[in-house]
Amino acid sequence: MKYMSHEKLIKFTSMFLSFMFYAGIVVLIGLPFLLKLAGDYYDSDITKQFWPMLFVVGASGICGLTIVYQLRRMMKTVRDQNCFVTENVSSLQLMGKVSLVISVLFILKIFFLPTLATFVIILTFFIAGIFSHVLSCVFQEAVRFKEENDLTI
Repeated sequence: MKYMSHEKLIKFTSMFLSFMFYAGIVVLIGLPFLLKLAGDYYDSDITKQFWPMLFVVGASGICGLTIVYQLRRMMKTVRDQNCFVTENVSSLQLMGKVSLVISVLFILKIFFLPTLATFVIILTFFIAGIFSHVLSCVFQEAVRFKEENDLTI
Protein backbone atom coordinates (compact mmCIF):
# COMPACT_ATOMS: atom_id res chain seq x y z
CA MET A 1 0.00 0.00 0.00
CA LYS A 2 2.77 2.46 0.92
CA TYR A 3 4.70 1.63 -2.24
CA MET A 4 1.71 2.67 -4.36
CA SER A 5 1.59 6.11 -2.74
CA HIS A 6 5.35 6.47 -3.26
CA GLU A 7 4.87 5.55 -6.90
CA LYS A 8 2.24 8.28 -7.29
CA LEU A 9 4.48 10.82 -5.58
CA ILE A 10 7.39 9.88 -7.86
CA LYS A 11 5.19 10.14 -10.94
CA PHE A 12 3.75 13.50 -9.82
CA THR A 13 7.22 14.85 -9.06
CA SER A 14 8.54 13.70 -12.44
CA MET A 15 5.63 15.33 -14.24
CA PHE A 16 6.01 18.53 -12.20
CA LEU A 17 9.74 18.72 -12.98
CA SER A 18 9.00 18.24 -16.68
CA PHE A 19 6.42 21.02 -16.53
CA MET A 20 8.90 23.29 -14.75
CA PHE A 21 11.60 22.51 -17.32
CA TYR A 22 9.50 23.28 -20.39
CA ALA A 23 7.75 26.26 -18.78
CA GLY A 24 11.19 27.57 -17.81
CA ILE A 25 12.32 27.39 -21.43
CA VAL A 26 9.26 29.39 -22.50
CA VAL A 27 9.86 32.00 -19.79
CA LEU A 28 13.54 32.24 -20.71
CA ILE A 29 12.68 32.79 -24.38
CA GLY A 30 10.14 35.48 -23.42
CA LEU A 31 12.39 37.09 -20.81
CA PRO A 32 13.13 40.33 -22.71
CA PHE A 33 9.40 40.90 -23.22
CA LEU A 34 8.60 39.96 -19.59
CA LEU A 35 11.26 42.32 -18.24
CA LYS A 36 9.87 45.10 -20.40
CA LEU A 37 6.39 44.46 -18.98
CA ALA A 38 7.75 44.37 -15.43
CA GLY A 39 9.49 47.70 -16.06
CA ASP A 40 6.33 49.26 -17.47
CA TYR A 41 3.84 47.99 -14.87
CA TYR A 42 5.81 47.08 -11.75
CA ASP A 43 9.02 49.06 -11.26
CA SER A 44 10.55 51.55 -13.70
CA ASP A 45 14.01 50.78 -12.30
CA ILE A 46 13.81 47.46 -14.16
CA THR A 47 13.53 49.42 -17.43
CA LYS A 48 16.44 51.66 -16.43
CA GLN A 49 18.58 48.62 -15.65
CA PHE A 50 17.22 46.46 -18.49
CA TRP A 51 20.52 45.00 -19.82
CA PRO A 52 22.06 44.15 -16.43
CA MET A 53 18.73 42.66 -15.34
CA LEU A 54 18.46 40.65 -18.56
CA PHE A 55 21.97 39.30 -17.98
CA VAL A 56 21.42 38.36 -14.31
CA VAL A 57 17.94 36.92 -14.71
CA GLY A 58 18.75 35.24 -18.04
CA ALA A 59 21.94 33.60 -16.75
CA SER A 60 20.13 32.60 -13.55
CA GLY A 61 17.33 31.14 -15.67
CA ILE A 62 19.80 29.01 -17.59
CA CYS A 63 21.29 27.87 -14.27
CA GLY A 64 17.80 27.11 -12.95
CA LEU A 65 17.00 25.06 -16.04
CA THR A 66 20.24 23.16 -15.49
CA ILE A 67 19.17 22.34 -11.93
CA VAL A 68 15.71 21.18 -13.03
CA TYR A 69 17.23 19.10 -15.85
CA GLN A 70 19.58 17.39 -13.39
CA LEU A 71 16.66 16.72 -11.01
CA ARG A 72 14.76 15.13 -13.91
CA ARG A 73 17.76 12.89 -14.60
CA MET A 74 17.90 11.92 -10.93
CA MET A 75 14.17 11.17 -10.87
CA LYS A 76 14.74 8.60 -13.62
CA THR A 77 17.08 6.72 -11.29
CA VAL A 78 14.44 6.90 -8.56
CA ARG A 79 11.85 5.43 -10.92
CA ASP A 80 14.33 2.69 -11.86
CA GLN A 81 14.98 2.06 -8.14
CA ASN A 82 18.70 2.61 -8.66
CA CYS A 83 19.46 5.95 -6.97
CA PHE A 84 22.98 5.36 -5.72
CA VAL A 85 24.91 5.77 -8.95
CA THR A 86 27.83 8.02 -9.86
CA GLU A 87 25.63 9.95 -12.30
CA ASN A 88 23.59 11.25 -9.36
CA VAL A 89 26.77 12.26 -7.55
CA SER A 90 27.78 14.25 -10.65
CA SER A 91 24.29 15.78 -10.90
CA LEU A 92 24.38 16.91 -7.27
CA GLN A 93 27.85 18.40 -7.70
CA LEU A 94 26.72 20.29 -10.81
CA MET A 95 23.55 21.51 -9.08
CA GLY A 96 25.70 22.74 -6.18
CA LYS A 97 28.01 24.68 -8.48
CA VAL A 98 25.14 26.16 -10.47
CA SER A 99 23.34 27.20 -7.27
CA LEU A 100 26.44 29.04 -6.14
CA VAL A 101 26.65 30.74 -9.56
CA ILE A 102 23.08 31.98 -9.06
CA SER A 103 24.13 33.41 -5.68
CA VAL A 104 27.05 35.24 -7.29
CA LEU A 105 24.83 36.60 -10.08
CA PHE A 106 22.41 38.03 -7.53
CA ILE A 107 25.29 39.47 -5.50
CA LEU A 108 26.13 41.41 -8.68
CA LYS A 109 22.48 42.53 -8.87
CA ILE A 110 22.83 44.23 -5.48
CA PHE A 111 25.07 46.83 -7.12
CA PHE A 112 22.45 48.03 -9.61
CA LEU A 113 19.04 47.06 -8.23
CA PRO A 114 19.06 45.91 -4.60
CA THR A 115 15.83 44.46 -3.21
CA LEU A 116 14.92 42.34 -0.21
CA ALA A 117 14.12 39.46 -2.59
CA THR A 118 17.69 39.66 -3.93
CA PHE A 119 19.08 38.92 -0.48
CA VAL A 120 16.62 36.05 -0.01
CA ILE A 121 17.64 34.55 -3.37
CA ILE A 122 21.35 34.85 -2.50
CA LEU A 123 20.88 33.09 0.83
CA THR A 124 18.55 30.42 -0.58
CA PHE A 125 20.83 29.43 -3.44
CA PHE A 126 23.96 29.63 -1.28
CA ILE A 127 22.40 27.17 1.16
CA ALA A 128 21.14 25.00 -1.73
CA GLY A 129 24.63 24.98 -3.24
CA ILE A 130 26.27 23.88 -0.01
CA PHE A 131 23.53 21.32 0.66
CA SER A 132 23.92 19.85 -2.83
CA HIS A 133 27.66 19.45 -2.35
CA VAL A 134 27.19 17.77 1.05
CA LEU A 135 24.49 15.50 -0.40
CA SER A 136 26.83 14.57 -3.26
CA CYS A 137 29.35 13.40 -0.64
CA VAL A 138 26.65 11.30 1.03
CA PHE A 139 25.67 9.80 -2.34
CA GLN A 140 29.33 9.14 -3.17
CA GLU A 141 29.67 7.12 0.04
CA ALA A 142 26.43 5.26 -0.69
CA VAL A 143 27.69 4.42 -4.20
CA ARG A 144 30.95 3.15 -2.69
CA PHE A 145 29.10 0.96 -0.17
CA LYS A 146 26.77 -0.33 -2.87
CA GLU A 147 29.67 -1.22 -5.17
CA GLU A 148 31.48 -2.98 -2.31
CA ASN A 149 28.30 -4.87 -1.47
CA ASP A 150 27.77 -5.86 -5.13
CA LEU A 151 31.33 -7.23 -5.26
CA THR A 152 30.77 -9.22 -2.04
CA ILE A 153 27.75 -11.02 -3.45
